[in-house]
Amino acid sequence: EVQLVESGGGLVQPGGSLRLSCAASGFTLSSKVMRWYRQAPGKGLEWVSVIDSSGWRRYADFVKGRFTISRDNAKNILYLQMNSLKPEDTAVYYCATTNTRGQGTQVTVSS
Repeated sequence: EVQLVESGGGLVQPGGSLRLSCAASGFTLSSKVMRWYRQAPGKGLEWVSVIDSSGWRRYADFVKGRFTISRDNAKNILYLQMNSLKPEDTAVYYCATTNTRGQGTQVTVSS
């Protein structure tokens, strides 16, 4: 069974950092295109970042220079390192592959 489980969210002050994890099972994460999305309260799903099987990565303009997507192939885990967090980064963050999405992890940026 293909499954994605996110973790690492929480409450952080503006300017702080968090690292989100996405543990994959039932498939080899490094062979797939993997994405992070987020959904803020009252808003639609928003694409954040992507990494493909070659390691090519891309970011939405609103996180460029602050967030870094990476993966640990041995552990089959996808990461999203988030630095210089802003209140507008508050959202539920999801990892996803083509047909599967995790349950999400809440990130709240507030003083």
